[in-house]
Amino acid sequence: MKMFRKILMPFVPLYFVATWVRNFCFNQKLFESKSFNFPIICVGNLNVGGTGKTPMIEYLIRLLETKHKITTLSRGYGRQTKGFIIADNNATSQIIGDEPFQFYQKFSNITVVVGEDRRLAIESLIKLNKEPKLLLLDDAFQHRQVYSGLNILLTSYDDLYVDDMLLPVGNLRESKSGSDRADIVVVTKCPHDITQQKCFQIKQRLSIKSYQKLFFSYIGYSQFIYSQQQEMSLKTLTNKKFTLVTGIANPKPLVNYLTEEGLIFKHLVFRDHYDFKQLDILNFQKEEIIVTTEKDYVKLEGKVDDHKLFYLPIQTKMVNSNSFDSAIESFLK
Repeated sequence: MKMFRKILMPFVPLYFVATWVRNFCFNQKLFESKSFNFPIICVGNLNVGGTGKTPMIEYLIRLLETKHKITTLSRGYGRQTKGFIIADNNATSQIIGDEPFQFYQKFSNITVVVGEDRRLAIESLIKLNKEPKLLLLDDAFQHRQVYSGLNILLTSYDDLYVDDMLLPVGNLRESKSGSDRADIVVVTKCPHDITQQKCFQIKQRLSIKSYQKLFFSYIGYSQFIYSQQQEMSLKTLTNKKFTLVTGIANPKPLVNYLTEEGLIFKHLVFRDHYDFKQLDILNFQKEEIIVTTEKDYVKLEGKVDDHKLFYLPIQTKMVNSNSFDSAIESFLK
């Protein structure tokens, strides 16, 4: 794969020029970035996947849901439908996508919307008299047709955007200078015990601007695994062999965590947003216990026996949550 990407090196300048011209046109207002009469927070990244956007959206929902009526808007990647859809009782991961469906199942007092064209989706909501009070844009840092009052850019601790290259050789959707549009930069998936010295070094490497705020977060794993009907301590799996199933961009932190917990497991790896096939389901049925992510669980629920299928919840934990929360609430004021 690495050799194939090196072959594509001549295409990198072309990709750079295309994305640079597009951003230049937005910066010079040659392309319109539509503003709306309600606050919009965008969560995104420069890399292709794997930075923890879904847990960050959930963090913001938990922080703000008691004070604000929240609408989330996602593309609905991997769904089998097209266009603008508001999640309702008929929603499934196939209809709205795995991550939006996860939002819909977990948070009953928010509105979940999907649409490839973010601007058209917002305008459709307004026409239906469902104008958001607060809109969270999921994975929309490059979707500049909509003006976001607050841009939160995520980058992984072990895969900083400054160490990456543009597509198709690397994983950057646009050049590193795109980070200048961020109001807040969050380094995700950090070690729990990250030092102040390391934080300072990362700040220097990212060249954080004077108008930007930098925060650090880590993954908080539950001590319990869940199925539709059961709750079981993770320690129950000690000395038991189970199967870990992941269809996410970067399963490494989860694998490391379970290994550090002293658990023994077989890992079945699938690509991000993978649509599990019937043959996969039949193979899963042969396993004694399956542990998976929340994102994958919503696609497997009801297809694999409930007594053997469990998910391990995660949450974004901020190293300095009070300062981060204050920055979000200050924007909304």
